[in-house]
Amino acid sequence: MAADVIVLTEENFHKEVGQDKGALVEFYAPWCGHCKKLAPEYEKLGESFKKAKSVLIGKVDCDEHKSVCSKYGSLEPKKYEGPRTAEALTEFVNRGGTNVKIPSGSVASNVVVLNADNFDAVVLDKTKDVLVEFYAPWCGHCKSLAPTYEKVATVFKMEEDIIIADLDVDKNRGISEKYEVCGLPTLKLFSKGNKAGEDYNGDRDLDDLVNFINEKCGTNRDAKGQLNSKSGILSSLDASVQEFLAARGDEKKIVFSKIEEEVQKLKGSTSRYGKIYLKAAKSCLEKGADYPKKEVERLQRILDQVHSSSI
Repeated sequence: MAADVIVLTEENFHKEVGQDKGALVEFYAPWCGHCKKLAPEYEKLGESFKKAKSVLIGKVDCDEHKSVCSKYGSLEPKKYEGPRTAEALTEFVNRGGTNVKIPSGSVASNVVVLNADNFDAVVLDKTKDVLVEFYAPWCGHCKSLAPTYEKVATVFKMEEDIIIADLDVDKNRGISEKYEVCGLPTLKLFSKGNKAGEDYNGDRDLDDLVNFINEKCGTNRDAKGQLNSKSGILSSLDASVQEFLAARGDEKKIVFSKIEEEVQKLKGSTSRYGKIYLKAAKSCLEKGADYPKKEVERLQRILDQVHSSSI
């Protein structure tokens, strides 16, 4: 997070919090998914209140400072339970007497902001595919890429296994040197199976970046963030599905069990799609071999009705 958010520890918590100013404190853990998503919004909040002398915006790493997190500070705290956006948090803090406003034109970002505190927890998470842009604020090419990169993050914001992130190399030289970042901007994909990082050397337009992520991460999004025609199709189950459709009688039940075993091995979004395969196969067993044809016809009628009503 930016320096505008005060890092609180066991040593400075009571000195900073509970004095002559109000304080909003985030108790977080580097590995927490919700904390990672909140990070850019909380950074924006800290920047907005940096000139407000009567309010402190702080954070405590609960892995590092367990005693602080168990006590919740020196004053009786009021838990915040509203939306986790900079705008909503600002409104909450302003109830204490300030009148700070989020700068006009400020838009919530879907890009996760990385730094020395959260880099390993976010990027090296083996359950996530993470695309990282190494940039510098003064870099012209980085500035040119910024709006496109934000669009990439928006395209994949609904993919729980994908994180689009960036790192300011001026503030985190140790990390950029570790990953041998030379030119700027540098894009590296830290996929689930390759946490050493893979350089992206393609064109930096939206379509190419989206296609790269789809290819490497097994997603199926178009440049507008919509699911494309390949979405939900699992090529790994093609052979078993063909075998299931060709089977007869009790043999069909045997193949169904085989598909169940294959689906149990799937992870992430593919696991969800696999369960849809199972549901369809189970309906075939219960409703007969004509079920797929009848279901397709039923869905087509619904689509036709929707189309005709919109004309």
